[in-house]
Amino acid sequence: MQRLGVMGAALVVALALVAVPGASSAMGPRAADPAAAVPGVTWKKCADSELDYLGLQCGRLQVPLDHAKPTGRQITLALTRKVHTAAPYQGVILTNPGGPGGSGLSLPSLSDYVPGGAGSRFDWIGMDPRGVGASSPSLHCNRRYFGYDRPAYVPRATWISRSWLALARSYSAACASTAGKRALLPHLTTLDTVRDMELVRQSLGAEKLGFYGYSYGTYLGQLYAARYPSRVGRFVLDGVVNSQRAWYSANFDQDRGFEISMNQFWRYLASHSRDFHLGKRWRVIKRGYFRQLTSLDRRPLAGGRLGPDELNDAMLDAAYYVYDWDALGYAYADLVRRHQGAALVHRYRDAQPADDNEFAVYNAVQCTDTPWPGWARTRQDTWAVHRRAPFATWGNTWYNAPCLTWHAPRHRKQVASGRKLTTKILLINETRDAATPYAGALVTRRLFPSSSLVAGVGGTTHASSLSGVPCVDNTVATYLRTGAVPTRRGGNQADRACSRVRPPTPLDIGRVGARADDRNRVDRMSPLLRRDLRAAQLGITR
Repeated sequence: MQRLGVMGAALVVALALVAVPGASSAMGPRAADPAAAVPGVTWKKCADSELDYLGLQCGRLQVPLDHAKPTGRQITLALTRKVHTAAPYQGVILTNPGGPGGSGLSLPSLSDYVPGGAGSRFDWIGMDPRGVGASSPSLHCNRRYFGYDRPAYVPRATWISRSWLALARSYSAACASTAGKRALLPHLTTLDTVRDMELVRQSLGAEKLGFYGYSYGTYLGQLYAARYPSRVGRFVLDGVVNSQRAWYSANFDQDRGFEISMNQFWRYLASHSRDFHLGKRWRVIKRGYFRQLTSLDRRPLAGGRLGPDELNDAMLDAAYYVYDWDALGYAYADLVRRHQGAALVHRYRDAQPADDNEFAVYNAVQCTDTPWPGWARTRQDTWAVHRRAPFATWGNTWYNAPCLTWHAPRHRKQVASGRKLTTKILLINETRDAATPYAGALVTRRLFPSSSLVAGVGGTTHASSLSGVPCVDNTVATYLRTGAVPTRRGGNQADRACSRVRPPTPLDIGRVGARADDRNRVDRMSPLLRRDLRAAQLGITR
């Protein structure tokens, strides 16, 4: 699940749907002819240099635009594969990085980070879900929607609310501005992608589907397991979405969680006062941050590129991950102590999407998966949460504001239940994860009696598995190798308690232009793969 700031503009890019003459009889899960076959995937060398460098193969699979019409108009899913290198072969694992809207093509590289080579017995599959990235068609509404010089997030004047609502309204209109887009929008729900996952399984000839899902990907995994319980293989769900709260309520849960995560970051800055020189009292540092927002609203820095929204978006990374708290701390200290905003502008710029594809699909999924209330209730609820959690609440509301006027039907909420599932599945969550709060992992554990939950106690990192915490990563390895999960404990609690991902110890290597390779890295995962996971979870289209 993701958040970034936005800016309105007017460019709209047309989108075409492909009607395939003599389309294959690839069938949806509830199609009329159970004997119809899904065509296999032809794997080739990847044209993308990064995917080729990772040793992946690329393929494509046609699926129905409308699963109720399996022989009708087709769309194409982009897939990647990392072939197993060890025996015995244990099947396939489909991956998803989060989003919704995140590209998953590089994710088969997760295999390399499972301890003891336990991932090497599987074929790992990456996928760009429908509407995303290299899948065709991909949804684009306004490629210049992100940028600078935006109204302040907190609407302390009526014109601010009107401006944001107008921007959101123009974006939702741009997403329905052509016949191709209007045809696609009703078919971008989570359930549509779950049905695609089943067709991927069939196309690979796999009896069961393994799955490794982060963040929003855990919702895909839950719905797949509920819908196809006999087809579930090894399922690892990390950063667990609470299906009972999707999606309007979940965003407010995030706002409260971000406040708690940022409090931990302010404490980190205070505990390293000799490095950051911001003082020893974290509440004073926090109050100073909100004074900075007020000051930047009156007088932006860095040539007008660092206003309150840009600062908030740059700092939001700290609420998701601890991996570079040191570099972000130095960048923020430059602003406070030297009135220099270059490092924060650089971080904000790096977090901006190349285009709006992921944001477009994010809206297309969340705005249609469940009903959304109107502006009057949204405004009332946002102010109520903002009073206790001011760090991200209004920015988050504007990020989701296109849902107020979205041009596609809304559906009944899908609450996943694993009562019919007998396969053991593994849930993972840090206890102070803001993007997918720990309470949601406990709810999912109750809804899936065959699941076991691993908790990163005290941690604020979102979707943190395979990043170097031995207790967590070895549990994943044992599960993939043997199917064994931690024994279920009684009550509403985790079944295994592990250490959190710990933030780095600051090394004063210079405040601007610091390189990650120069610091004491706490993340075992490669920078390339971590970049793609963060892009999916923060809403950055690469």
